[in-house]
Amino acid sequence: MEFVIIILGFIVDRVTKLLSMRFLKAGDIPVIKNYFDLQYVENRGAAFGILQDKQIILGLITLAVVIGIIFYLVKNKPTSRILRLSLALIISGALGNLFDRFYYKYVVDFLLFHWREVYSWPNFNAADILVVVGTLLMALYIVRDVKE
Repeated sequence: MEFVIIILGFIVDRVTKLLSMRFLKAGDIPVIKNYFDLQYVENRGAAFGILQDKQIILGLITLAVVIGIIFYLVKNKPTSRILRLSLALIISGALGNLFDRFYYKYVVDFLLFHWREVYSWPNFNAADILVVVGTLLMALYIVRDVKE
C-alpha cells in the first residue's frame, strides 16, 4: 500500500508542477480574488525561503530523511495504517521536492494564499501538502497512541 501511495503522490506532484511551469510562467491566475492565486515561483531555499541556494545540503538532508523512513518501515513493519500512511505521504512529498532540487536546482511552487495585498503565505506545492498532511497524521497517531 505504501509504495502505491508514494508513487501516486509523486505523480500528482510532478504533473501539477509541470502544468504550472507550462501555464503559469506567463503570469498569475487568480482563483479566488484577493485570497488565492496560482503563481509560478522558483524556490531556491527550503520552507519559507530559508537556506537560499543551499540545494546540495537540502537535498542531502531530504535524502537522509527518506532513507531513514524507508529503513524504519522495512525494519519495524509498523502495523498502524495511520502511521504507514503518514510515512508514505512524507516520503512522497520529500521525493517530489528532492527531484526538483537535483533536476532543476530549485523547487517549483505555485500555490499562493494571501489576504488582498496585505499578507501572503509563502508559495507552496503539492509535495509540501503531502508532507504536511503526513506530518499531521503522524501527530494524530502519536497522540492517539499515547492515550492508549
